[in-house]
Amino acid sequence: MKPNLQTEAFFHVYQEISRDSMQIIDDLNAIEEPLINPVLTIGNFDGVHRGHLALFERVKERARSIGGQSAVMTFEPHPIRVMKPGNGPLLITPTRQKLELIGKAGIDVLFCIPFTRDFAAISAEDFVKDILVGKIGIKEIVVGYDYAFGRNREGRIPLLREMGEKLGFLVHLVGPIHIDHALVSSTSIRKLVQEGKLLEAKTLLGRDYQVEGVVVRGHQRGGRLLGFPTANLKPEDELLPKTGVYAVTVMINDEVYQGVTNVGYNPTFHDKALTVETHVLDYSGDLVGKKIKVNFLSRLRGEKSFQDIRELSEQIAKDIEDARTVFAAAPKA
Repeated sequence: MKPNLQTEAFFHVYQEISRDSMQIIDDLNAIEEPLINPVLTIGNFDGVHRGHLALFERVKERARSIGGQSAVMTFEPHPIRVMKPGNGPLLITPTRQKLELIGKAGIDVLFCIPFTRDFAAISAEDFVKDILVGKIGIKEIVVGYDYAFGRNREGRIPLLREMGEKLGFLVHLVGPIHIDHALVSSTSIRKLVQEGKLLEAKTLLGRDYQVEGVVVRGHQRGGRLLGFPTANLKPEDELLPKTGVYAVTVMINDEVYQGVTNVGYNPTFHDKALTVETHVLDYSGDLVGKKIKVNFLSRLRGEKSFQDIRELSEQIAKDIEDARTVFAAAPKA
């Protein structure tokens, strides 16, 4: 089924992800017939973390057991941004990355539904009866322990179970996921990233935290003044790690390089704007205009001001040495 392409951005996301086997549907009205014995889970899934992956695994397991399709429903934009403009959380994963990660999880069908006030006004009962059963044809649904749905989040798990008995679908509940005594949640991960605790964030995410974007021309001080050329990233991501210097890996044209990234305001030069600048080790090409992905491994130090360029250059050399120590200690993929 071809999606109703809402925006140019979504079109590009669809083009990239449709190379995989996952089907993307962004218009419920375009559904011409129910899916094949679908097993569905629903949520925002910001971060696509290990708690979300547990839901997806249960969905796939149940779909295999009944010869059906595994399905995920998510929303764009985040519902809080529609209902309380200006109050939405900083997203861990932009839409493009979220859809890619769901596709990599092996889901058959993804519903990426435009969230509007009209959609938010649908009652819990009508959402289940008209959309989940009437359009999608769910046979089973897998939800988290705190799932709520429908107008004013009036629908709760007891109502879902009651409607399942009436309309002929099963409800499966997945409890909270804890790792090293920490609750896996988008809120927890967001806080860890903002505190610069990237190793802890990785434990809950199941992968390194990633920021991607296009390299733009900066002040050109790195190579000219300091001897360490940097790629000045214009991030697509909203959530950036705490200011400081990080050991990172950088994906350029599907090749992975090691690097050192500074997130901050360059106090030595009295800059005002927040920048994300990466020195890519053992790389000499021009990156301006290229899209790169930066995976944050570990925070090396906080940002600080230096007396002069020589002192800053010496510190950068030390940062590179420290980063190489991190890379040497990292488990080999």
